[in-house]
Formats: sequence, C-alpha cells, structure tokens
Amino acid sequence: MAKHLEDGKRGELLAADYLRSQGYVTVTTNWRDRYCEIDIIAKDGDTLVFVEVKSRTSTLFGEPDSFVDIRKQQLIIRAADAYLHVSGHEGEIRFDIVSVYLGQKNHIELIKDAFWSN
Repeated sequence: MAKHLEDGKRGELLAADYLRSQGYVTVTTNWRDRYCEIDIIAKDGDTLVFVEVKSRTSTLFGEPDSFVDIRKQQLIIRAADAYLHVSGHEGEIRFDIVSVYLGQKNHIELIKDAFWSN
C-alpha cells in the first residue's frame, strides 16, 4: 500500500480511538455513497455526527483541516443526505473534522461544527 494511504488509514484509526475517548459511539466507518466517502459516522449523545478525518505528516502545505474545502464539504453533505435517507435518522446532526498530525508524537485536534449544510 502507498505510504499516503497507510498514513490515512492510520490517521482514521487514531481519530476513531480519540473520538471514543471523548464519548462518541461509532456507528460505522468508511461509509460510501456514489459521491463521497464519510470517514466516520458516530453518535455524540443524541447527535449524529459525520466526521471527516485529515491526516498529515507535515503542515508545510497547510493545516490538515484546511484541505476540507467547500467542494469537499458539499460532497460530504451530499453523502450525509444519502445516509440520512437510508438510515431514517431524524434528529440533530453535525459535521466535525478531526486533524491528525502523524509523527513521533501523534497529535489530534477535533473541530466540532466545522461546517454546516444548507
């Protein structure tokens, strides 16, 4: 597997563990719609949370969360709408981003309510 794919998978595992430590309950991971993949879908209390994980080994080109641009947000929102349709969930939802800094000491940052759907 290519190194960037390995780093991405490692980052998603670290993010899932971190979210569990914060009280989130994982519903599913790597949920795919024809438009996009949602890295983690979890519950934070009664709120269904769609989580985008961004992992980086360096911030040379920017912070991990800066790579979730408006186009990526729109794809995630579209996939979340599809998930809501098939799951039948009715209630609060939220979009979070988890930035994972990979290195000798892994560092994780959670951004709650990182963006909103219309």
